[in-house]
Amino acid sequence: LAPPTAPATNQSHAPAEVRQRCAQGACLVLRGRRLYDLGGFVRLHPGGEQLLRERAGSDVSAALEGPPHRHSRNARRWLEQYYLGEVRPEPAPERQALSAPEWVTPGWIFKGDLVDWHKPLLWQVGRLGEKYDEWVHQPVDRPIRLFHSDFIESLSKTAWYIVLMVWIPVVLYLSWFCYASLAQGTTRLFSSFTTEYSIPVHKYFFPFIFVLGMFLWSLVEYLIHRFLFHMKPPASNYYLITLHFLLHGQHHKSPFDSSRLVFPPVPASLVIGFFYVLLRLLLPEAVGMSMFVGGLFGYVVYDMTHYYLHYGSPKKGTYLYGLKAYHVKHHFEHQKSGTLWDAFPPS
Repeated sequence: LAPPTAPATNQSHAPAEVRQRCAQGACLVLRGRRLYDLGGFVRLHPGGEQLLRERAGSDVSAALEGPPHRHSRNARRWLEQYYLGEVRPEPAPERQALSAPEWVTPGWIFKGDLVDWHKPLLWQVGRLGEKYDEWVHQPVDRPIRLFHSDFIESLSKTAWYIVLMVWIPVVLYLSWFCYASLAQGTTRLFSSFTTEYSIPVHKYFFPFIFVLGMFLWSLVEYLIHRFLFHMKPPASNYYLITLHFLLHGQHHKSPFDSSRLVFPPVPASLVIGFFYVLLRLLLPEAVGMSMFVGGLFGYVVYDMTHYYLHYGSPKKGTYLYGLKAYHVKHHFEHQKSGTLWDAFPPS
């Protein structure tokens, strides 16, 4: 994996140069005399692109302290990835320079970076032991490679639209199949136990079963996310740490890696196949399939929403704007907590 190009950290910049570049559309900000180029981050900022654009060319030290909120240590660590150099003082009385935070080194490779980013990470993280939990919750803005094999690596990531291309046709076909099956009028609940008290399931029940499947998906996703993805693996267990990083840790380490924001179809098909078989075993075919397809559609909506919360630019004041801000805080401040589908962010 080729490392990203590190910004030059040993250069000085004239104030006139900063003003000129900002006038040309660059989004440069300062902390004291430290200069940062946020051009690659403006669309990702939870407060919206316009908020950063308005601060181009200015000192953001006060904004980092708040209001409206004080930025977390991880947010400040994230900022250092865009460091360009120092701004030379104007002839006027010099401001006191803001010294570099303790984690910053030339080339923005943080002190104590415990992995070799030139190599696949999956086989390294298990050796971090007790340092893994802190390391994985210090997000960085760079792509992650997991596997040595190019083929296996390609199966571990995907573009967002592939999810739609693969699963929406499945949802449409199975929805038609389930409705047609229920329309035959032969489906009954509990018929394997009793014929006298079995309950007929008519075609008009399909939308309700479909919505129930979506609700059950949201519950299953919450439980998996809350208790599996955000578990703290034992520091002494190499394999559990590796598994945690594969399942979810990678996303928290690099939350804006666009190729790892949705579930790739090949591994997703294994999980989806498990729930398909489970529902077919527990319920009559048409009922189980109806619930399954509702859950599958819920998963697609969830994945698309998740991608949008990372890369979308919702209008300020809208529900999605607040949801995006809350979800990004999940990555930078309260990584170990979660809510049902992140659907009810605090006001």
